[in-house]
Order: sequence, then C-alpha cells, then structure tokens
Amino acid sequence: MDFLQITIVLVLVVILAIPMGRYIASAFSLESTKLDRVFGGIEKSIYKISGIQETDMKWQQYAKALLLSNLVMFGIGYIIVRFQHLLPGNPSDIGAMEPLLSFNTIASFLTNTNLQHYSGESGLSYFSQMMVIIFLMFTTPATGLALCIAFFRGITGQRSIGNFYVDLVRALTRILIPLSIIVALFLVGQGVPQTLEPTVTAHTVEGIVQKIARGPVAALESIKHLGTNGGGIFGVNSAHPFENPTPLSNVIEIISMFLIPASLPFAFGRMSKNRKQGIILFTAMGIIFLGFLSLAYFSEANGNPALKGIGLSQENGSMEGKEVRFGLAQSALFTTVTTAATTGSVNNMHDTLTPLGGLVPLGQMMLNCVFGGDGVGSINILMYAILAVFLAGLMVGRTPEFLGRKIEAKEMKLIAITILIHPLIILVPSAIALATNMGTAAISNPGFHGLSQVVYEFTSSAANNGSGFEGLGDNTLFWNISTGIVMLFGRYFSMIAMIAVAGSMLAKKPVPETLGTFKTDNSTFMVVLLATVLIVGALTFFPVLALGPVAEWLTIR
Repeated sequence: MDFLQITIVLVLVVILAIPMGRYIASAFSLESTKLDRVFGGIEKSIYKISGIQETDMKWQQYAKALLLSNLVMFGIGYIIVRFQHLLPGNPSDIGAMEPLLSFNTIASFLTNTNLQHYSGESGLSYFSQMMVIIFLMFTTPATGLALCIAFFRGITGQRSIGNFYVDLVRALTRILIPLSIIVALFLVGQGVPQTLEPTVTAHTVEGIVQKIARGPVAALESIKHLGTNGGGIFGVNSAHPFENPTPLSNVIEIISMFLIPASLPFAFGRMSKNRKQGIILFTAMGIIFLGFLSLAYFSEANGNPALKGIGLSQENGSMEGKEVRFGLAQSALFTTVTTAATTGSVNNMHDTLTPLGGLVPLGQMMLNCVFGGDGVGSINILMYAILAVFLAGLMVGRTPEFLGRKIEAKEMKLIAITILIHPLIILVPSAIALATNMGTAAISNPGFHGLSQVVYEFTSSAANNGSGFEGLGDNTLFWNISTGIVMLFGRYFSMIAMIAVAGSMLAKKPVPETLGTFKTDNSTFMVVLLATVLIVGALTFFPVLALGPVAEWLTIR
C-alpha cells in the first residue's frame, strides 16, 4: 500500500510535468505566441506603469537588474517587519521584529530560502505576512525562474538572454499567480483557513483559555509550495492541521512543490530543439531522487533500534515526529521531495528522522541539483553537464562542446567557482560554529546528531531550502547573522556566475557536429553525468556526513 501511494503521486507529477514543460517554454518564448493574446494586455499595462522597456539585455544588464530589484525588495521588507507594530493589519497586536532577526528573516525570504528563526503565528502581523512574506514568495521564485530561462537561452543559442523585468513579470502572470489561485482553492476545500480575522480565544471543557491562531493560510500555502519557498504561518509548518489537514492536501502540496522543478528539464529540451536532452537530464535527476527516496523510506520503515531498546514498538517503523494522518510513506515522500525541490516545507520533524533518514535531506541539499527549486536545480544539473563534457573532452584529447558551442577556460572557471562556493559556505561556518560556544550553545543533542544539527542549518541556508533540524536553538545573534550571510552568498554568487556563463556561451559561434562530437542526449552521457555529480558530491561532503549521520547510525545499532 505504501509503494502504491508513492507511485501514484510520482506518476501524477510526471504526467503533469511534461505538458507543463512545454507551457513554460512557450510562456518565456522570445517570439510571439498564442499566450501573448491571453496575457499580453495585462503585461503591457504593467510595463507601462513600471516604465519597463521590452528590449533585450546583455548578461551584465540582466544581472544588474536582478540585483537592484532584489536590493529594493530587501529594504522595503526590512522596514515593514521592523515597524509592523505601527502598521495596519495587526489585529493580534504583534510587536516589532528585532533588528537581527529582521535581517535574517528578510534575507531568508528574499533568497527563496524561507528559513524561519521565528514562529509565524506569533512573530508577524497579517500585514507583514501578506506584504512581505507572501509578496517575496511570489517574486523570489519568479526571479529564479527568470534566471533559469535566461541561462537556458544562453546555452541553447537563442536570440538573446532576454529582459529580466519581462521574464519576472511573465513568471508571475503566466505561471505563479494562476497556479497559486487554483491550488489555494483546492486547499480551502480541504479545510485550510483563509481569513483576516484575529486569533480566536477558545475555552476548553477543562476551563482553560486557549489562543488559536489563523490567518491568510491558504494563500500562503499555495505559493509556498509552487514557489518552492517553504516557511509557514505556523511554527510546525505543514505538519499543522491548518496548513495541511488531510492526506489529499498533503498530495496537493507534494505535487505543487515538485511540478515546476520537474517541468524545467522538459522546457530545456524544447528550447534546445532536442527533447532527448531534456529527458536525459530529467532521468539523471530522477535516478538520484529515487535512490534518496528509497533510503528515506526503508530507513524509517526499519525503525530506530535505540527506541526499540527502551521498549517502544517499531513494528510500523519510526513514527517519532510524524503525523498519523500522513503515515510513513507520505512522510518519507514529503521529506525527499521538499529537499529535492529545495522547498523547505515539512510535514514531519526532520530532527527526529532516523540517522540515515536524516542523511537524505542533507545529501540532496548538498548536491543541490536533484530537481532543485524553481530554476536552481536545472541550472546546477546543466552546470554539472558542462563539467562532465569538459572532463570527457580532456580524457579523449578533444576540445569539449556542449550543444554546439565550445567550452573553454572562462566557462570552466565560473563553474569551478560555483561548485566551490557551495561547500565553502557550508563547511567553514559549520567548523566555526562547532569550534565556538556561540555555535555549540544552540545544540540540543551533544552527540553525533548535534554535529548534524549544525551542518544541516548551514546546508539548508546555502541550498536556499529553509528546513531545519529544529532541535537547534537558532534565534541568536550568531545564528541570525551567520545563516543570513550564508543565504545571501548561496543565492547571489551562483546567480551571477551562471548568468555570466550564459552570456559567454551565447556569444560563441556554433561549431558543426562531427563524428568525434561527444553526444549529450544518450544513456552514455547520462552515466557520465551521474558519475560526475556523485563523485564531486562524495569528495566534498562525505567526510562530514561520516562524522554526523553515518556515525550516529553505527552507534545506535
């Protein structure tokens, strides 16, 4: 029954992803399409009001526009949460968020990470939830989608990489807003609240006064998953019955956060005019995903020997930290999908996963190319694809080519920077945290699991995921500053490097295919790509995994 549940959900994702990929390619086409007749009027009005010129940009202009718009959003968001106690839309009289927590919160939501060092129901007013959190939940995945499409255009040799503002608007009007309305209505039908009424005061049978938080939950939940955002109005996230009340709502949320990331390889195949190319990328990511999903499910199904040793039944697997209404299968699937798609939403507590079960979210975020969020995973798998082609070219003594364009030193330097930045901003801050009282004071488990808590926090921040091993006491000066900086570095350094690669590839003249050309749309290349991803990942991260979840697994057996 568990396997049937998982299979049905994954089959639905694939069935929806193929036409969605075709739609995304059409939605961002540089040529006129039928979609222009549907959305063109609204978009042109937005361009006119905003003063946007529909002219092609060079990669430097594209990067500048992206950074400038994000800087403005950071400033406005920070001001609102700092002064929310003076602004309307605060029926529960929630006070101002303190300065460093405000920095961390805005950095988190601006970077599509949505790491929360606060509890949503008590930390933010309705006005802040809507004007900052939900607003950024739309604009940050739209930014990621825009960059991803620009990258696709660059390496597939389109007319140009496009215009950032036009791509941003199209991501909102043609994809995120329509889909979020549909998903929100589904969730309301399942019982998710959507209201601006204040917190309810309830009196229990025992005479206890209870405060029940609510709010515009359905609106936030829909874009939270479609935009691979994570976060939530309630501290326990999608484990809360107001955010995720039924098994059906759980399936809707899984499909929502997996849909766009799973569609992008197919969109790339259409844009490159080689659908096999997209299928190969999707299959490579799918194989890694299924491997991690199997590890998560069987680890949790086998239970925790340490709990069994103290007399707790593990016949039905490890249900610690999981909701009975979802069960083992949907919990393991949700865990794997949310970190594969770098969403960060959780329907069970990752801190209570078995050691190897906890390795799954950690491993996927460390690789950061197993589908990824709205854009990031597809960009990263293509980065590894270019690296794989370069290595294969070196082995046979031939100048490497990808999609008819030569890969040279400039591109490889930028890709090397991107590959190195990710482990650097995870491992260096983790070492500092573990070597100082500022970091270790937050650890709730002093053993191997404590190391995993620290590494997970920085991995989640670097991968723009936002989930956490929540036993970590992270709302402190050290954690707010360190994770805030890691989130900003993890988002923008790689963005700038990848748009530079796109610009460089676009400027190259295509070279004709010959008998010696290494084809990248067959199973041989898929094997080379998988080997490249796994070897680079293992060389970079296996030592710290051995000291954390692997060592913990060995000690409890």
